[in-house]
Order: sequence, then structure tokens, then C-alpha cells
Amino acid sequence: MSLGFQVLPKPHANDPALTALLAGIPTALLSDNMGRLFAAGPALRPMHDGTPMLGFALTVRTRPGDNLLVHKAIDMAGPGDVVVVEAGGVLTNAIIGEIMATIALKNGVAGIVIDGAIRDSDAIAAMSLPIFAAGVTHRGPYKDGPGEINTGAVIGGQHVAPGDLVVGDTDGVLAVPRAEVAAVAALARAQLAAEDATMKAIAAGTLDRSWVDATLAAKGAALGKASVY
Repeated sequence: MSLGFQVLPKPHANDPALTALLAGIPTALLSDNMGRLFAAGPALRPMHDGTPMLGFALTVRTRPGDNLLVHKAIDMAGPGDVVVVEAGGVLTNAIIGEIMATIALKNGVAGIVIDGAIRDSDAIAAMSLPIFAAGVTHRGPYKDGPGEINTGAVIGGQHVAPGDLVVGDTDGVLAVPRAEVAAVAALARAQLAAEDATMKAIAAGTLDRSWVDATLAAKGAALGKASVY
């Protein structure tokens, strides 16, 4: 039986045209245009120097505290890939440290996301390789398995399929389903343009804030009236 030790190839070739659609869009705007429903959870924080992350998911499921299949995934990963590791959110043992991160950097990997812990945090904090994790511990991992590669992963409550676009910045991590990239990107870029216009109006002193009172009035708020007790 292969369950628990499946290593599957990537189902899609990386398509630079898809990453170009999402390039430069903050996670906050992508989230807004995905119904504020898709997020990899607030526990996943950047552990590196803050370089933004964008690439295609190469997924790993592993027993908490074990990194055998993560080693295999890093050997498989190349330019444009983001290694996404479902490690149960358990922080008892680190899943990667400086050596594995350096191998990934050498291989041109676009990022690593671990729903678990890292170690060698000082070294990783200085790296430009995007690494997001849920915590830090000095305790090392086991290397026994089981685990699976490219069967999908769940990180911080979000399901990530192999080949999905994974985006990360200082606000956190989310995955955009591959089939929805063009639609989400178009909506997010429209919002980005609208927010740019808002910032210009703030600078010019011309921003219309009447919507605040209008919304309160529609909800029955007694604007400008003293409360009676």
C-alpha cells in the first residue's frame, strides 16, 4: 500500500504568465477579492528578510515533527516552486533549519511555507528566500515518515492544491486556486487602482467621507444627538 508514502509529480508545468498576473498585488487585496474566506491563518508569519513570495505550490503532507518527505520535496523543487508543508501546526519539532533552507535557495525555490516550526531562526531571518512558519524551536525533526508529496495540503485552515499560486508578504500567506488566478487578479488590480485614487484624494484633501454618516443613518444611528438615560 502506497498511502502515506506517495511521491507524485507536479500536475502542471509552472506558467510564468500566471505569476505575472499576480505580481505586486498585496495579499490583503487578493484576500478581499476572494470573499475574505481564503487564508492560510494568522499563525503563519514571515521568518526571512521580508522578501515577498509568489510561486506554484508543491505540496507536502507530513507527520508532525517529521521532515523526511520535506527533504524529498526540496530536492524536487526548482525555480518558481513554493514548498507548502502541512505539518499539523505542531511546534514541538522544527521541520527545517538553515541547511535545508540553503539547499532550497541554491535550487532557486520561490519559497517555503510550513504549518509547523523552524529552527536556526537567526540565519533564516537574514535570508531573502521567503520562509513562512508558525513558530520556532531548537528541537530537531525525525526522518521516518510517513508523508505525501503533491496530494494536496491544508495549512492554517486553507486547502492548497498542487499548482495553486501561493502568495506571501508581511500580512501573511494565501493560495489562489490555479483556475481562478485571472479573475482574482483582475478584481484585485481594480481595487488597487481605486485605493491609489483614494490615497491621492487624501493627500489633496478632497476625499469624500460622507458614506460613513450615510451608513450610520441607514442603520438608525442618532447622529449628533445626546444620549438620554
